Amino acid sequence: MSMIRLIHIKLDPSENEKAERVWKTECAPLMIQQKGCISEKLLRCTEPGEFISYSEWESEQDIDRYRNSPAHKEIVSHARGLKGAQATVKLYDLVK
Repeated sequence: MSMIRLIHIKLDPSENEKAERVWKTECAPLMIQQKGCISEKLLRCTEPGEFISYSEWESEQDIDRYRNSPAHKEIVSHARGLKGAQATVKLYDLVK
């Protein structure tokens, strides 16, 4: 059964363009290469300063493996480089 991982991100609105650029060029390419990652999308709120990272994974074990990987550490370091960045991570089962 697929698992959906949502990361609700809030940051200083002046960082919107930088956040999009970093996600497209650095973070998403790393994540999608991880074993079990089916898809990765970045959702931008219509109000500046909010995003959701939406990723679908084959299993929770794949997410756990990713969270302990060098790729995850690199993505976290990119996120911490954004002014005012705060993230909340939640996992969801895909209802069929």
